[in-house]
Amino acid sequence: MPANRPNEFCYLSADMARPTGSTLLPRSDRIPVSYTATVPAIDPRAFRECCGSFATGVTVITTHTSEGDHGMTVSAFMSVSLDPPLIAVSLDRRAKMLPRLKVSRRFAVNILSQGMKAHALHFAGRSDERLMDLFLSSQGLPVLRGAAAVITADLMQQVEAGDHVLFLGHVRHLIRDSAATPLLFHAGQFNSLATRPDD
Repeated sequence: MPANRPNEFCYLSADMARPTGSTLLPRSDRIPVSYTATVPAIDPRAFRECCGSFATGVTVITTHTSEGDHGMTVSAFMSVSLDPPLIAVSLDRRAKMLPRLKVSRRFAVNILSQGMKAHALHFAGRSDERLMDLFLSSQGLPVLRGAAAVITADLMQQVEAGDHVLFLGHVRHLIRDSAATPLLFHAGQFNSLATRPDD
C-alpha cells in the first residue's frame, strides 16, 4: 500500500478481508483510517493552551478524613449521567487530594460563585490567611459557604487515564443557590458572565 503524506487518510479497501456476501459501502460512507505514524507529537504546553480556550466553571473538591477537612481547586469536572445521577472529576496523579479521596470514598463538588476567586486560589495552593470559617457541614462532608451549588457524591469508580485519575461519583445530595452567578475560568484567567446592556 502506498505511504500516505501527513494529514492524509487512507480508506479501507474492499479487498481487505471482505467477508463473502458482504456489501461494499460507497466511498463517501467508508471509515477514514489515519496513519498515526505520520501524526506529529503533541506539545503538552500547546495542548494545555488549546484546551484553555474552553471556558469552564471553577470547583473546589472537598472531603473529610481522619486528618481533617481537605479541599482542592479543580476545573476538570463534568456531569456524566442523569439516571443514575453520576459526575466525574479528574485529578493529577501527584495531587495530595488523590489518596484522600481513595480513603474517604466520598466527596463534594463546590461550584464557586463569582466572588470566590480568593477561594479558588487558596485551594489551588496559594494560601490566604484572610479566609476564615470556610466550611459548613453537609451530609457529613465539609462544603464551602457561599458556593453557587454543591453536589455530594459517593465514589463509585476510579479510572486510570494517563497522568490523571478520573473519579466517578454517584450523586447523593444537591444544594443550589439559584440567584448565584458562577465564577468562570478561561485561557488561564478568572472571568465572570458578561452583563447584557439592558440589565
